[in-house]
Amino acid sequence: MEKNITIGWIGTGVMGTSMVGHLHRAGYKCIVYNRTKAKAEKLIANGVSWANSPGEVAAASDVVFTIVGFPKDVHEVYFGENGILNSAKPGAVLVDMTTTEPSLSVEIYVAAKTKNIQSIDAPVSGGDVGAQNATLSIMVGGEKEAVEQIRPLFELLGKSIVYQGPAGSGQHTKMCNQITIAGTMIGVCESLLYGHKAGLDLPTMLSSISGGAAGCWTLNNLAPRIVARNFDPGFFVEHFIKDMGIALKEAESMGLSLPGLALVKQLYLSVQAQGHGKLGTHALTLALEKMSGL
Repeated sequence: MEKNITIGWIGTGVMGTSMVGHLHRAGYKCIVYNRTKAKAEKLIANGVSWANSPGEVAAASDVVFTIVGFPKDVHEVYFGENGILNSAKPGAVLVDMTTTEPSLSVEIYVAAKTKNIQSIDAPVSGGDVGAQNATLSIMVGGEKEAVEQIRPLFELLGKSIVYQGPAGSGQHTKMCNQITIAGTMIGVCESLLYGHKAGLDLPTMLSSISGGAAGCWTLNNLAPRIVARNFDPGFFVEHFIKDMGIALKEAESMGLSLPGLALVKQLYLSVQAQGHGKLGTHALTLALEKMSGL
């Protein structure tokens, strides 16, 4: 993709900072906005421009990426008085990488289309490690032509970029991802609890089971953090609770019963109630430990 375009980026949190950094280092002119400017200071010091609102970002950009917190934040960023849709240029491409409601992605797409603007939903998986190493899995919904237009930008952020279908399809795919992670996480945490109680050396145990049928990303990346008692967030507990809530709401609308997901959400609400909502998702083990008196 031509390097003379300007890329706007809204949301410089745990993942967004690394992601826009990759685009800047690739030679693109980048302009950023974040509610807390301090979280963008490192980027600004490295030559990324600052804007005072989402609208200011959109007015200056050819492609605008967003990765914020909750659906209400996405709605405000796009539809607010100083939001993207009031200021984006005709022909611009908007890319929401937040995990949010599929219906909201469709709403943004329809509103953008009336202004001759393309909107893509492209949530990601891979956490802080994937963002730092540009190895994210990116699940993409929207018009295929628009997706192909900005694929070179996606390729600077991730290793797996898969087009899923029309607007909202990327978000539905991310729900499938989060449902899988929820079930996997409880298995990993309970495995470590069992190993601890059985008197095993946990790193030695992990070296065995990670090479067999139990092997997975969560076991390889998050189990060692649990053993080290490092609960720094690659992805916040409170954001995962939000995602599970979206998935359960969508499942209900489709007449699906997902009892495993409902159970894990309740356990994560316990983690949050204990004051750990800002920790990483692997902090699920703290609630399980408490239940077992460990």
